[in-house]
Amino acid sequence: MVSIVVPVYNAAKYIENTIDMVCNQTYKDWELILVDDASRDGSADIIEEYIKGQGKRIRLIRKETNAGAAAARNSGIDASSGRYIAFLDADDVWAVDKLEKQIEFMEKTGAAFSFHSYEFGDERAKPTGKIVHVPETLNFRQALSRTVIFTTTVMFDTEKIDMEIIHMPMVPSEDTATWWRILKSGIVAYGLDENLAIYRRPPKSLSSNKLIALERIWFLYRNIANLSVLESLFYFGGWAVRATLRRL
Repeated sequence: MVSIVVPVYNAAKYIENTIDMVCNQTYKDWELILVDDASRDGSADIIEEYIKGQGKRIRLIRKETNAGAAAARNSGIDASSGRYIAFLDADDVWAVDKLEKQIEFMEKTGAAFSFHSYEFGDERAKPTGKIVHVPETLNFRQALSRTVIFTTTVMFDTEKIDMEIIHMPMVPSEDTATWWRILKSGIVAYGLDENLAIYRRPPKSLSSNKLIALERIWFLYRNIANLSVLESLFYFGGWAVRATLRRL
């Protein structure tokens, strides 16, 4: 079974479509764990009403105070009972056969940690044609210069990876910090180079987003990867080039 963990914060306009998307997956052995992070737009009420009669297959966890996506995902991980754990953000989109294809891929490769290609979408999740392709494998050093792993594409096999190591730390860019920590332990991530998701990107201030991204990647180099200043500068250069190309 796959446990699908979805952090929810003020996602009222997306959440019904998100649940429908999971229900329509061609792979049917799943549970959906929605963790409402003290939303203020009635998201949790919408979820509760929507899942009446669904039984235990879809669960809602209500958080009393807002603690961020990392804490929400960790609550979902703790509540999971499936062999596989997959992450999905409430505003992103999966292909209808995403779970089926990714599980087949993990069984074929023996991967403990997998991810796949995705496409950028606009605020309506309309595909832009810009697809981010992924490498066949990714180790720790390779990951330092390419933030190619998108959270909504990640899946873990908990029979091959310690549950504790997939919990996310309370730091900026907690998802990347988690991938690096796992890879640093010696686990190799396997990439399925097939576009199975859309990354919805609503219009925002590009200049402020870039500045935040620069600050966060530098923090990760120094505090998560524990690199020296010179090593950080080396990997920062490669990261900057790849990040720019990925968005062109």
